[in-house]
Amino acid sequence: MCGVYSPAFECYNNEVMTPKRKALLILFVSFVLGGLAASFIFPQYVQIPRVPDVPFQLGLDLRGGLHLVYEADLKEIPSPDRDNAMQGLRDVIERRVNFFGVTEPSIQLQGEGENRRLIVELAGIKDPGQAIQLIGQTPYLEFAEYKENYEEILAQNQQVLDTGEGEIENPFQSTPLTGRFLSRADIGLDQVTQEPFITLQFNEEGSSLFEQLTEKNVGLPLAIFLDGALLQAPIVQGVISGGRAQITGQFTIEEVQKVVRELNAGALPVPITLLSQQSVGATLGAQSLQQSLTAGLLGFLLVAAFMVLVYRIPGIVAGIALVLYALFLLSLFKLIPITLTLAGIAGAILSLGMAVDANILIFARFREELQEGKNLGAAFQEGFRRAWPSIRDGNITTLMVALILFWFGSSFVKGFAVTLSLGILVSLFSAIFITKNMLWMFWDTKIAKITWLWK
Repeated sequence: MCGVYSPAFECYNNEVMTPKRKALLILFVSFVLGGLAASFIFPQYVQIPRVPDVPFQLGLDLRGGLHLVYEADLKEIPSPDRDNAMQGLRDVIERRVNFFGVTEPSIQLQGEGENRRLIVELAGIKDPGQAIQLIGQTPYLEFAEYKENYEEILAQNQQVLDTGEGEIENPFQSTPLTGRFLSRADIGLDQVTQEPFITLQFNEEGSSLFEQLTEKNVGLPLAIFLDGALLQAPIVQGVISGGRAQITGQFTIEEVQKVVRELNAGALPVPITLLSQQSVGATLGAQSLQQSLTAGLLGFLLVAAFMVLVYRIPGIVAGIALVLYALFLLSLFKLIPITLTLAGIAGAILSLGMAVDANILIFARFREELQEGKNLGAAFQEGFRRAWPSIRDGNITTLMVALILFWFGSSFVKGFAVTLSLGILVSLFSAIFITKNMLWMFWDTKIAKITWLWK
């Protein structure tokens, strides 16, 4: 009894229709999905009803925008609380950026200990100055209490005022209560003077901290600073529970509205300083995108031409499979969606090489089987079986490296790792399902008998 991989042609006569029917079904589904993918990617050229028009998400280097690096001041934050403070800072800046109307902002944290930075990437920004001003003017709200030796400090400050010699020392010290615990800020009006003031409502943790501060400082002033400026230092008359506080002063209604709006958008848990900024123009981004697309298309055509020249019919099959591979991959970029950068496009182009590598392994094994005298069907089966371990191991190791790059890399490296990983997975589908089943369609045809087209 002939085995599945027997080289005897007659052994496939009764079984050949089954794999061909399976191949036909798989190819039909693949080409239908490819058509839908093409319509999804290029809706302006291929219009299919009810297929949404979803744009590609382009990164800073392709769309243009703003790259900002901020340094966080963590000197006053206890070491155990620094991670939470930085995460709170990231959340606040993200809310601020969302208020500005930026789509797909990239906000990342870097560093450890006291040396930590915030990286903000805003793609598509038309007014970089306004964006910088928006982030930089976000208020830093903090409550401060008297230092233990405040009486001595006050006496020294008075002496400095009297003599005009020396420097004034701040008698207040920071407390854990900052704007990170703020739930909401509102505008209030004094019923007698009709002067506006600011009301603050803290969250549950902030309410507990505020109650502890007022209990500790009964009879003493509790200073309120906004962006380092002393707004007021009211004397605590008693313990205040419920987490509500007021900021009064010589404010205009416009000043109060501005502060309330910014506080509600997010009071920063720690102060930040702008270290550097880099603006990428939309024209430069468009040029980079065009160059990347040209490189990708040229690479695709060269690879396809190489496959056809070297492997002939299998090379043509591989070219068609690579077209479907590209359509499926670009569709995934839109569906997920993936923010495409120059590094991400490089990862996608590299995965194209991985897809070709899988086909080359398959075709090389296939040729070896033909040269040993096996018929086309047996060579198909044995070639794929022998090539699979190499394809599997090579792609798994590349995926592992991509995961490591994603886990430890920066934003650009992560973009490269994501597109490379997706490309590898799609290339496996392309090689194992599409290429294999397209080759099966030549089984028992006149083309299959033309030896030079296969060897």
